[in-house]
Amino acid sequence: MMDGLDAFLLARIQFAANITFHILFPTISISLGWVLLFFKLRFVKTGQQHWMDAYQFWVKIFALTFALGVVSGITMSFQFGTNWPGYMEKVGNIAGPLLAYEVLTAFFLEATMLGVMLFARERVSERMHTTATLLVAGGTTLSAFWILALNSWMHTPAGFEMINGQAHVTSWLEVIFNPSFPYRFTHMMLASGLTVAFLVAGISAYRWLRDDKSAEVMASLKTGIYLAAMLIPLQIIAGDVHGLNTLKHQPAKLAAMEGIWETQRGAPAVLFALPDSEARKNRYEIAIPKLASLYLTHDPDGLVRGVNSFDGEHPPVAPVFWAFRIMVGMGVLMLLVSWASTWQLAPWKKDPERNLKRWHARLLVAMTFAGWIALIAGWYVTEIGRQPWLVTGVLTSAEAASTVAAPRIALTLALYLVLYVVLLASYVSVVFYLARHKKHADKPFGDDQTAGETETELNVVNYPEKEGAANA
Repeated sequence: MMDGLDAFLLARIQFAANITFHILFPTISISLGWVLLFFKLRFVKTGQQHWMDAYQFWVKIFALTFALGVVSGITMSFQFGTNWPGYMEKVGNIAGPLLAYEVLTAFFLEATMLGVMLFARERVSERMHTTATLLVAGGTTLSAFWILALNSWMHTPAGFEMINGQAHVTSWLEVIFNPSFPYRFTHMMLASGLTVAFLVAGISAYRWLRDDKSAEVMASLKTGIYLAAMLIPLQIIAGDVHGLNTLKHQPAKLAAMEGIWETQRGAPAVLFALPDSEARKNRYEIAIPKLASLYLTHDPDGLVRGVNSFDGEHPPVAPVFWAFRIMVGMGVLMLLVSWASTWQLAPWKKDPERNLKRWHARLLVAMTFAGWIALIAGWYVTEIGRQPWLVTGVLTSAEAASTVAAPRIALTLALYLVLYVVLLASYVSVVFYLARHKKHADKPFGDDQTAGETETELNVVNYPEKEGAANA
């Protein structure tokens, strides 16, 4: 049975499984670092202990997330050699340095300063500890910069020439700042912010439902909700601009996203359909006439190319079509939930913990990992939408694939999947375990420490016995 499996398909599934699992964790660590910096700066400015309590709680989740991101990222590096040797052979002169820059300029910085954040607060000055938090947050963003520069180059390659079948750089600026990089980087950073915003809001709502209405929980809850409400409109705008860039540089992907098979003027916006790849048309289509041409070309009679015009060099339509709608649907849900939550916890309202309804808190808990759903759907649109190319116009996935036997790939794929399911379930359970067992001070909401407290009081870590001694 194993001999009948398609080694190329299995290799693609294995890499997809790996990157699906891996991307979950950097997406959180990228923006959670900045949220931690916000908590720390609020503590330094106001002296209010609940901001440091929030920092101490979320820095543990950051450390756990960072560790899983590192571990899952290592296996991806191995797969470049085992499953896709043609990739490094043909474009390694570009991919290798960009990956090295990420390690040298970002990963080492994050890993070193994370130790200061976790273990050295009582051993260094408050300013140094804050600086370490800033460097970790900056390091995560710099790491995303290099990885997305490489990924964007694979979609819209520039600044190179082919010599003897290998890519050689002619301009590193053009390689890094390739045509899709600014849009992809912005879109990803906003997606990371939204993922973290709903994570913080959801876990805080979970603690609120367990009758923890402390100042720390309410501050974290409002931080997550306000951040989500602010970022989602920006993401909608960024997504629209990114779509226009995709129309220009990857029209086949855009046609699959929209479910448009035939090149036409006044193309409709397909809301629902069942794409049929054999008949090369949509079944049970529900569409709004001319709307796709309007938002893609800003002309209701604008010309939009269809999938059938790309002569086989186009992605599979159904996965891209549905992944795009899941991403957009989750975005709309995020908009509604974040804005409704902002209204519930509006700054001008008194006693915000009383305004929040239990059903609304349960909704926020249900949305805790909503960012992951939108993220994975968007990533599938991006990566499946690039097919059949691995590097657009330069290297196809089939050309880069190895000759490893299908049974070997199937075995390692099965092991990966089992491991990933266990690790993901463990991660989620640990996050909620920390939320259930968080120790915090016995003080009512609003009974904050002030900036006039002594240095000893401001340096109290979140241990009840120490805090009680300080308050005494």
